[in-house]
Amino acid sequence: MTLISFAGPGKRDSELEQAVAAGVLINAESINELTRLAAIAQKLGRTARVALRINPAFELKGAGMRMGGGSRPFGLDEEIVPDLLDGWGRFGSHLAFEGLHIFAGSQNLNGESIAAAQRASYQLALRLAEHAPTPIKTLNLGGGFGIPYFAHESPLELAPIATALTEIAQDAAQRMPQAALHLELGRYLVGEAGIYVTRIVDKKVSRGHTYLVTDGGLNHHLAASGNFGQVIRRNYPVAIVHAGEIKNTDKKVGYGDTAQSQRNGNTTNTETASVVGPLCTPLDLLADKVDLPITEPGDLFVIFQSGAYGASASPQGFLSHPTVSEVLF
Repeated sequence: MTLISFAGPGKRDSELEQAVAAGVLINAESINELTRLAAIAQKLGRTARVALRINPAFELKGAGMRMGGGSRPFGLDEEIVPDLLDGWGRFGSHLAFEGLHIFAGSQNLNGESIAAAQRASYQLALRLAEHAPTPIKTLNLGGGFGIPYFAHESPLELAPIATALTEIAQDAAQRMPQAALHLELGRYLVGEAGIYVTRIVDKKVSRGHTYLVTDGGLNHHLAASGNFGQVIRRNYPVAIVHAGEIKNTDKKVGYGDTAQSQRNGNTTNTETASVVGPLCTPLDLLADKVDLPITEPGDLFVIFQSGAYGASASPQGFLSHPTVSEVLF
């Protein structure tokens, strides 16, 4: 049995057909999707494996992006799910209920908040399990594990989360003995592992302010431009590379702090500059008023914390500029 699951609103019929044929667990997001899925499974002569994605009434406090609580495009509102499960027979024998998917939010750096959301998710799952047509096989508690992007942020403290998960696992072993517990840790696992590198192609001064123009911008790295969920735009951690040498700076370079560069054993001056991409829009801003070593065309500009929500989350076809190359080391 495949361990792949398929989530997200707006699944196409062709995608659902492939998922059913492959035996993928489908996290259904609406009653309409369930109806379509039942018809597709019947047409294929297969039984679709289904988990319900739940929009909980609570939020993950402090989340960078809120995925639950209130009105959301994601999942089924928790209050309608008991009746839906009680009437599961309406879908015939073509939908096999397997579990629940509860994802309250993402990019959170408060371990206590994540632990509280996990406990709340588990209690919600227990209540909904009382209405389920079959025992819960899969309980996805979502994610929310964040990484620090900016100078004022600290790494996520895992101890409260470990305590909560231990409690949940021990209780679930008794009350949901058939259930496998799942977490979604994408950004936490890969976000800090990737960098984005682009080249400085021009340098200009406009009314006293220095601009460094690169050959890649928000079309390659939308998140770093601040246009992917930031309410108040902040700079990612960055660095400059010149002629094969890293212009070493203190650990806060790129966060807007004053920094000095050591090059060939000599201290060089810094400059305050904004780094912009090649697109004809003021949104194409990769770093704003950041202190960097003196930089010239031909130098490389590096953005850290770029292993998640990079190329795949960016409009690479915008204005027909070249697409980004992805390299695995």
